[in-house]
Amino acid sequence: MSEVVISIRRIGKRYKLGVTHSRPNYKALRDTIAGIFNTSINFSINKKSIGEKYNNQYIWALKDVSFDVLEGEVIGILGKNGAGKSTLLKILSYITEPTEGDIHIKGRVASLLEVGTGFHPELTGRENILMNGAILGMTRAEIMRKFDEIVDFAEVEKFIETPVKRYSSGMYIRLAFAIAAHLEPEILLVDEVLAVGDVAFQKKCLGKMESATKSGRTVLFVSHNMAAIKSLCRRGILLEGGRISDIGSIKEIVDSYLSNSFIKKEINNYVVPIFNKSYGIGITDLSIKLEPDSGGKLLLEIELEVQVEQRLKNIGVGLSLISTSGVKVCILGPAVTNYVIKEISGNCRCVLYCKEIDKYLASGDYIVSLWLSKPKIEYLIKIEEAVQITIPPRDVFSSGMYFEERQHGIVPLPLRFLVKDI
Repeated sequence: MSEVVISIRRIGKRYKLGVTHSRPNYKALRDTIAGIFNTSINFSINKKSIGEKYNNQYIWALKDVSFDVLEGEVIGILGKNGAGKSTLLKILSYITEPTEGDIHIKGRVASLLEVGTGFHPELTGRENILMNGAILGMTRAEIMRKFDEIVDFAEVEKFIETPVKRYSSGMYIRLAFAIAAHLEPEILLVDEVLAVGDVAFQKKCLGKMESATKSGRTVLFVSHNMAAIKSLCRRGILLEGGRISDIGSIKEIVDSYLSNSFIKKEINNYVVPIFNKSYGIGITDLSIKLEPDSGGKLLLEIELEVQVEQRLKNIGVGLSLISTSGVKVCILGPAVTNYVIKEISGNCRCVLYCKEIDKYLASGDYIVSLWLSKPKIEYLIKIEEAVQITIPPRDVFSSGMYFEERQHGIVPLPLRFLVKDI
């Protein structure tokens, strides 16, 4: 019988909204190492800025979470944004400590939780490889045996002596994944790595993770890519509101997630105060409507209110539409659409709309996600799974049958049919 390598008992994590916590007594090794290079940067916010009304409120990101992970298990962790998935992996990575509960981990842990986790921007690619290996408890000889493989996988050979602060986001994630996957930890924690990078890189990541799972490594994998989750994992955990709602086979958990996660059928007005303190930019209001126009065709209209604390230029607005079965309908980023706020000072409202959206989509349920970004550089704010929209059943070909996404596909291609005499 396999040995338990991760044991979690009744852990919880509580945050106070609207404030920055003082540094705790607890420190992870990576915090200590990074602290050698870092200096404190205080960012003051105007008293009227977003979040002030939440100063005296608390939120439990995780509450009463308990489960065991056996050696060699590959577990998929599913849940909507805000369910506590990333918080759980950060606790297991010793990036943050739990407010309550106990955790016991046996083995070296490597984590890839976001682009460049554990990197120091002033160090070169080579130095970050050595530092991350040291954090994992590896000797220099062990690291150097894997060094060429890491550089080759990441495709950063020309830039290995360059400080990583000059890397593109793609180079960052390639190197981060290569380090986490090649330094042979007993336990690998991965959070949404497949959401970044081009198709070729994503295939490389999947291939490497498959080989890691076959070699008996223990993996906890967070992703919204249901195909990847189902191909890599055998068991799943579903989080809802910071608590475990279900544990079982990956098929059962994926089916439960798809049937229950996107329950927002009606389109309502949302107030979503989300703020990026580094850039001093926030989304203070979000309105999403799906209504018939005067001709009876469906009009999708999305309105964002954007607030900045100082003048900013070239802020891109993006949108993605994904079916609840996981099929990407479209990802419309500002690099493709050129939808950019040229300059903003104070507040502005942005409107995205699509006339006759039911003309282009099969009937079914679709998930809308939104973001602000510096085009081709980095995301500023992401609102994933902002809302679910429903395209009602429609007899596209006047055949008496509805054209439905789950049965017939996404696009009701306007084919024409002719029969010619010979």
